Amino acid sequence: MSRRKTSRGELIETEEALADVVETLSSVDRFGIDTEFHRERTYYPRLALVQIAWEDGLVLLDPLAVDVSSLAKAFSSGPLVILHAADQDLEVLQRACGRLPEQIFDTQLCAGFIGYCSPSLSNLVESLLGVRLQKGDQLTDWMRRPLSESQLAYAAGDVAYLLELHSMIEERLEAARRSEWAAQECAVLLNKDHSETRPEHAWWKLPHARQLRGPARGIAQEIAAWREKRAQRLDLPVRFVLSDMAVGSLAQRPPSNKEELLRTRGVDSRHLGGNAAGELLEAVRRGRQLSPQELQLPASQAPERPNKPMIALASAYVGQRAGELSIDPAILATRADLVSFFQPEPAGRLVSGWRNNLLGRLLGQLAEGKAALAFDGSGGLVLEERSNRPLA
Repeated sequence: MSRRKTSRGELIETEEALADVVETLSSVDRFGIDTEFHRERTYYPRLALVQIAWEDGLVLLDPLAVDVSSLAKAFSSGPLVILHAADQDLEVLQRACGRLPEQIFDTQLCAGFIGYCSPSLSNLVESLLGVRLQKGDQLTDWMRRPLSESQLAYAAGDVAYLLELHSMIEERLEAARRSEWAAQECAVLLNKDHSETRPEHAWWKLPHARQLRGPARGIAQEIAAWREKRAQRLDLPVRFVLSDMAVGSLAQRPPSNKEELLRTRGVDSRHLGGNAAGELLEAVRRGRQLSPQELQLPASQAPERPNKPMIALASAYVGQRAGELSIDPAILATRADLVSFFQPEPAGRLVSGWRNNLLGRLLGQLAEGKAALAFDGSGGLVLEERSNRPLA
């Protein structure tokens, strides 16, 4: 059966039916898309379902039955592709289709510009459209076949209202003159590197990477790189290859032989079968010999730490400005944005664009001592020209 009717939309299970869908999508101005996938026991996400909605239709593509890479043709035709909380979906689509849309609209991200703070899809649909989405199948096994009518109805609900959300949010963005801001942020998200982790950078993700010093950093880099490559090759989560605790322990107290390796805290002998133990010891040896020029340091280790009062004052002002403007504070400026900005050479998102016009320029005057932050007498804060007349 090529198209199974469901309570919401059609299930596409043949290449012929998929070709018809792609042809239709290649001629529309916009469509909404969502994915269901699993990655709990694999390195790479396993795509289980692709849901797509446009003005006159809604389909559910079964990637276990059809090759969804043909969606690349629809992406390349230039429509606006609407998603909610798009980051992981973009990663999955990049791997499945080999390319991404040319332009996107992330309803969660864009809603942040009209007063919502990282809303879930169900909360946003209920708040803006007055509709309650079906719940209950979010954590279901999407890889099992056949999919139930309940599962298909739930999945369809994830895209059924994306076009309406886009229209309503865009209308409010235009009224607030923030459409360009939202478009810029969606472009940043789309252009983000969604490829897999570079093995030599994998050690940056270790919980205590910043606390490593001297040779331990080189050893951690080589062990984490080995773990990443092995996880990719076996398509397993990195924790199934070697735990973070084990990587840290081996970096701090590098073993010289298999016996010492097996006595290291966090190392599980079950994960050292075949040639794994020998490869791991070789990674330790390479790490010990790693030159300073070969060490890959994260950029985030470079900035100086601004003094805490400066960050606290700026954070308070960001929070107030976000409330006044009805913008999600995390979109306006995060703590990391402030740390990057308050450097001898300012960097990050506050240096240019709409954030600089709205906030960065004023915070720069605060940091230079040209402005002062004070209470306004009503519990709020006001940034004003500094008088240079101390009271004490």
